[in-house]
Amino acid sequence: MRYYKDIIFRKPVSEEIRRLGLLPADLHFHTCYSDSATRVRDALKLAARRGIGLAITDHNQVGGVLEAARQKSPIPLIPGIEVSASDGPHLLLYFYAVSDLADFYSHHIEKNRRSGPFTAICLDTNSILDASEAYPCVTAEAHPCGYALLNRGVQRCVAGHRIDEEVFSRLDALEVICGGMARSHNLKAAELATAHNLGRTGGTDGHLLHELGGVVTCAEADTAEEFLEAVRKRETVIIGQERPIVEKAMMGTAVLPHHLPYTVPILRARWEQNLPQLRELVRTRLNG
Repeated sequence: MRYYKDIIFRKPVSEEIRRLGLLPADLHFHTCYSDSATRVRDALKLAARRGIGLAITDHNQVGGVLEAARQKSPIPLIPGIEVSASDGPHLLLYFYAVSDLADFYSHHIEKNRRSGPFTAICLDTNSILDASEAYPCVTAEAHPCGYALLNRGVQRCVAGHRIDEEVFSRLDALEVICGGMARSHNLKAAELATAHNLGRTGGTDGHLLHELGGVVTCAEADTAEEFLEAVRKRETVIIGQERPIVEKAMMGTAVLPHHLPYTVPILRARWEQNLPQLRELVRTRLNG
């Protein structure tokens, strides 16, 4: 197994990280504005108690970030969103200003959402990245090598010839420790970040309050702006652990009720994502 000095698989201790002059932040967390029951104020309070920064990255939604900004929490708040692209990848976009995130959402994401609010929107990966270029922001890919049987990772889509490998050159970073992934997936993500000379981020992909802070991105920064610059410049350290299988099952059980009402649009989006592969399979069989 390759060793990465800036990717540490252990439980983060924020006091120790702070003593080193680094700011730890969970860069992938969901609230009740998407498929989680966690209230924004509870997430902010826990982040403050644990001494970490936070990026609320709800699926195709920014209401949680806007509420957090109104509460004027003392913690470093990094404005973010997780956008589900029509061709599979989940893009984590981090903005330097809440106003820019809100503008990006209203002009590009909101009108392209489907009736299933947490599923893939009607824009593909390159279209989303094209839109983001009009704003000061950092683009990352969530869980680039997962999930199993789903096209929710850019590497899976590249390997399946759904997206050109050039997409890596358009990203600033890859999520190299995702709390919801297996260790093997995260190690592959680390290899990809190295191969493509990309920055590194980490986050819990948490939906339950107690998961907050289980994976953190650490940078020498005092503000959200300085933090994002560190990500862009590849000056981060990622510390955290994947959740045990029992906790993953707990999260899945908690998330399921949020998705059930949108079963039909979710299945429709999955069908559209897999249609090119099915067509290629049929073509190969007919020509074989």
